[in-house]
Amino acid sequence: MVKISACLPVYKTEEKYLRECIESVLGQTFQDFELLILDDCPEQPVKSIVESYHDKRIKYMQNPENLGISKTRNKLIEMARGEYLAVVDHDDISLPERFAKEAAYLDEHPETGVVSCFRKNIVGGKIERYPADNSEISRRLMFSSCIVHPAAMIRKSVLLQNNLRYEERYSPAEDYALWCRLIGKTGFHNIPEVLFLYRNFENNTSHRQKSRMGEVTQAIYAFVRRDHPGLWAEAQSRATVVRRIRLFGIIPFLTVRTKGKISKCQLFGFLPLVTIRSKME
Repeated sequence: MVKISACLPVYKTEEKYLRECIESVLGQTFQDFELLILDDCPEQPVKSIVESYHDKRIKYMQNPENLGISKTRNKLIEMARGEYLAVVDHDDISLPERFAKEAAYLDEHPETGVVSCFRKNIVGGKIERYPADNSEISRRLMFSSCIVHPAAMIRKSVLLQNNLRYEERYSPAEDYALWCRLIGKTGFHNIPEVLFLYRNFENNTSHRQKSRMGEVTQAIYAFVRRDHPGLWAEAQSRATVVRRIRLFGIIPFLTVRTKGKISKCQLFGFLPLVTIRSKME
């Protein structure tokens, strides 16, 4: 038995990025973990790269055929012996104290089933910050994922007790769907520190499957609105909706920002024009 199972699905990963990823896991200050690497590309395996690391904590396996990311992640969950599941993506970097700080938080907060952190983009260096409080995270999940999935650590028992796994029909937003399924079943937290480096580049999944991402996100909204109507309504009342009217379909001429009953109109996105207060209940 180990404390943490680091779950790493790989698919045609560039050697440089894969090595950086693996080495960032092996370099964790927290040492009680296993690194499960499941290769989903039988025709182009990375076995030789993985086996160049002589570390007994690494367990390399190959799917006999390409299963896709959701099924591969679910296989890793079943293989995992750890109390906590550390999500790892094949081209990102976990900073040395990530496992230690995330595991410590879960140890100290049994009501929390998912913990993540701030992220820093490798390209450009921008730091992405997210809410720490469970209530605010749950509200934000009504609109988008505010938990960095490849930086997350999940209490495995929460998934088992609620019979929840990644759902293939929501790929490539299977992580967002999982977070939404967990609302009300466990708590969420983001450690307000950068413990993770994200490789944001044009060839990653979110860019390559942008159209599909939009479709499945709408499907996720549908079940979230059905399952959590009160939270959905509260989030809607706090949200700011932005609409832009463009001249010739190009120039952003009029911007309307609506929050609750108040709409603010601006010319060219910054010149105040008029504020409208709705009387509708």
